[in-house]
Amino acid sequence: MRLLLDTHAFLWWLAGDKRMTSRSRAAIADEANDIYVSAASAWEVATKARLGKLQGAEFIAQEFGEHLALQGFTGLNITVEHGQRAGNLPGPHRDPFDRMLIAQAQAENLTVVSNEAVFDQYGVVRLW
Repeated sequence: MRLLLDTHAFLWWLAGDKRMTSRSRAAIADEANDIYVSAASAWEVATKARLGKLQGAEFIAQEFGEHLALQGFTGLNITVEHGQRAGNLPGPHRDPFDRMLIAQAQAENLTVVSNEAVFDQYGVVRLW
């Protein structure tokens, strides 16, 4: 399976947070699965840490790539196609980070690991 971690899923994975379901933890831990983390998540963590909206994540924001590498995850760059898809998504969901993850999941045929049901409205497969 090819999984794209929502930002909170990535952060909760790193922290061993109990809010993550056993199903999502098992899928991420399964070495047969390819795990991707979007550049949009790096942008979101850095932005929210800078604004003081993500307490304790400053060290992750500063060394995001190193955290990916230590986990064996692959960074997913944002392409022009991803940008176009995200900008053209219908509906009222306004979160630019989520819209980018939706666009990337659609374009790259990825399953999104997220607790946010809003992803379901966009025809992407979600695991939680």
